[in-house]
Amino acid sequence: MKLTTMTQVTLDGVMQGNGAASDDRRNGFERGGWARGAGDDETRTFITQTYQRADAFLFGRRTYELFAGSWGSIDQMRAHPIGVALNEAPKYVASTTLTAPRWEDTTVLRDDLGAAISELKAKPGGELQVHGSGALTRWLLENDLVDEMTLIVIPVILGQGARLFPETGPDLALDLVESRVDSKGVTIQVYRPAGRPRYATA
Repeated sequence: MKLTTMTQVTLDGVMQGNGAASDDRRNGFERGGWARGAGDDETRTFITQTYQRADAFLFGRRTYELFAGSWGSIDQMRAHPIGVALNEAPKYVASTTLTAPRWEDTTVLRDDLGAAISELKAKPGGELQVHGSGALTRWLLENDLVDEMTLIVIPVILGQGARLFPETGPDLALDLVESRVDSKGVTIQVYRPAGRPRYATA
């Protein structure tokens, strides 16, 4: 399977609290809900179709519990095409503390995460998708496990909140696979990691 990530970010790289305003208030964050209502019908269709082509999903603990309590539990959300895709596919969650996952068809990956994910990627199939899950996405990038990365960039600057890419960290070159901008200024950029960047020499 190809491991792909999809992340909503602001222009200043924040990914925290994109959904409901109360979802994630860690570290005094007060500007949640910034992605609600962003994007036009074409962007919403793109996101839905992305979920629908997944063969399996991989989550970090926080995103898993948020999704389990919404897409996995609320009838109206379960009936949505994204909810159907999530509920029908196998789900994997990277966690050393989760012992009793409440969402059906969930496997907890506790030990040697790199080996477990490499084993999943070796299975036949299309895509193993990661949505949200910032800490997990950063770890996957650092360990060269991401095959393709989709960024949905919302035209807003928050000035606070956890960012997808840390202030200091590994460097990574990216090849652009696809790029589009919708009628509301939301951009979708699909990249493939391409090793280390090249820097100008003196």
